[in-house]
Amino acid sequence: MHIANVREFFKRYPDDETCLAHLFDTRYGQGHVCPKCERESKWYPIKAEKAFSCQFCGHHIHPMAGTIFERSRTPLQLWFYAIYLFTTTRHGVSGKELQRQLGVTYKTAHRMGHKIREHMAAVDGEDPIGGNGEVVEIDEAYVGGRSTGKRGRGAHGKTIVLGMVERGDDGEAIIKVIPNTDRKTVQDVIVASVAKGSEVHTDMHQAYDNLDKRGYTAKRINKRESGLYVGPNGETVNAVENFWRHLKCSIKGTHNNVSKKYLERYAKEFEYRFNRRVTPDAMLGELLTRFPELSAE
Repeated sequence: MHIANVREFFKRYPDDETCLAHLFDTRYGQGHVCPKCERESKWYPIKAEKAFSCQFCGHHIHPMAGTIFERSRTPLQLWFYAIYLFTTTRHGVSGKELQRQLGVTYKTAHRMGHKIREHMAAVDGEDPIGGNGEVVEIDEAYVGGRSTGKRGRGAHGKTIVLGMVERGDDGEAIIKVIPNTDRKTVQDVIVASVAKGSEVHTDMHQAYDNLDKRGYTAKRINKRESGLYVGPNGETVNAVENFWRHLKCSIKGTHNNVSKKYLERYAKEFEYRFNRRVTPDAMLGELLTRFPELSAE
C-alpha cells in the first residue's frame, strides 16, 4: 500500500466508514464464519455501533475491538492519518505536531502517539536476530536525562538502553531498556534477542565477558587503548554506534527530551523504522493490516 501524498491518503480513506470497512476486511472479510451461528456469512455495517452484523443471526463483530482504536472517541480516520504521519517521517512525530495536525487536545495527541508506538513495537515483534554466519554488534547507550556535563557510562539521570544490530544493508535491530549493566542483566537480554551461533562484536565492558560460553563467537574491540574503530580481525561496533547517533538526534530534534517511563516506546518506534529502512513505503500498509495484539472476539 503506497500512498504518495496527503491528498492520496484522504482519497483512499475519505471517512470513518471507509476506515472501519478496511479494518473489517483486514481482520475478517466477507464469508467470515460467524462465531455464533457458525455459518459463512455476509456482513453488513451498522453505523451506530461501529460494527458489522451477520446476515443470518444478527451477531455483531466490532472491528476496532482488540486494537489500539478500541474505546477511542477520536474519529478512526484521524487515527489512520496519525499512523500515516508516523510512516512519512524519519524522526518521528511529537505530541505537539499531532495536536496541530489532527486538531485534538494535547492529551489526546500524546495518548495516540504512544498507542501508535506500542503498535509499531508489536508489529515489529521480538524474533531473535542473527544466527549462524551472521554478525551482530552489541553496545549500550545512555539516553535522556538532563545534561550535567558527564557523558557515557555513569552519566546521571540517564536511562540505559541495550542495542543489538545485525550487520548488513538489511540487518535488523533489537533495542531494550535495561535497569543496569550487570553481566547477568545484559547477557540475559542478549540470549533472548540474539540467536545462538551468531558472531557478536562488543567493546571491553565487563558485561560482555564470556559470551563465548553462552553459545556465541565473541569478538571485542578496545578502542580506548588501540584508538581504532575496526580491529585487526574485523571487530567493530560502528553500526550500533551509528544507530545510537541517529536515535539520539531524532529524540533531541523531535521531542527535545523523553522521560525514562516512555523511552522504550520511542526506542521501539525507531527500531521499527530502522528495520524497514529498505522498504519504507510498506510501513503504512503493514500497520493498517497487522494487529498482533488483537484479543479474541
